[in-house]
Amino acid sequence: MKPWVAVAAAVPLATGCAVSEPPRTPAAEPPPPSSTQARDAGGALDRPRAARPPAVPPGTTAGYVVFDRVSGKIVAHRNARRKFRSASVVKILIALDLLNRTKTLSAEDARLLKVMLRSSDDDAATNLWNRGGKGAIVTRMARELRLRETTPPPASKPGFWGYVSLSAYDVVTTYRHLLDRADPRARDLVLGHLRKATRCGTDGFDQSFGIPAAVPRPWAVKQGWSGFGLTPPVRCGGDVSAGGGAISQVAFAASGTGVPDYGRPVLHTTGLVGKDERYAVALLTAHPAGGSWNASVKRVTTLARDLYRALP
Repeated sequence: MKPWVAVAAAVPLATGCAVSEPPRTPAAEPPPPSSTQARDAGGALDRPRAARPPAVPPGTTAGYVVFDRVSGKIVAHRNARRKFRSASVVKILIALDLLNRTKTLSAEDARLLKVMLRSSDDDAATNLWNRGGKGAIVTRMARELRLRETTPPPASKPGFWGYVSLSAYDVVTTYRHLLDRADPRARDLVLGHLRKATRCGTDGFDQSFGIPAAVPRPWAVKQGWSGFGLTPPVRCGGDVSAGGGAISQVAFAASGTGVPDYGRPVLHTTGLVGKDERYAVALLTAHPAGGSWNASVKRVTTLARDLYRALP
């Protein structure tokens, strides 16, 4: 995704049916299982097992949560409630909010949702963000899904949907809502697109890092990236980009009050993995200021691989 989002004129959208009531969020998280607690709870994945949770490289901040739908428990977590800059992960909430308020999608809105969710298109997200009331989208969805750390961007940056704050715990709660509580229409549309996520984002960045690179199919994913400039080092599809992917500081020129990890690039991989989508996974990361896209992608993919191998 781009490190900034332009503001367009807001257009009101007709109201529609609401999705069903979300699950109650538990007050406390269970501790991660010890190696002796790891067991086959049914539908286990065939993979080598890691002896310990993944090691986070120096200078990188990671927050992750993995929920096992077979055992009904969180089986791995780190910095579960820490706030991160959302980048494109917020596009799931933008989509859910639109579907809540719209009984019948127009052909154009159906197209916008498809390209936004499958290929992380920023222009589509900006269109729906402005029409839905910008930060009001986040307020509505956080209230409905009971997302504790998910908050709108600062008042000084209302058009910057990538500056929404969220946590790994809240992202996993959103996936659980989609699977277990959402109106079937919303569930099938959103997850249907995430199951068909493209390798290339429409901005030319390769979004097959993290889960897609480290975990065998089946999976449904929503990726996020911010702070890596407008030009990838190699445009997805093989064309070398002019400028070599140097990090742009456009997003960080003004005060970053209220924006998590302001001045640091972020890279997120989230989704559903395993047979029958057994695991809901959110891995959110912030990287050293000035860090490259390629090095950050390598770190996130390694973390996703090690986290997956450590699952029961």
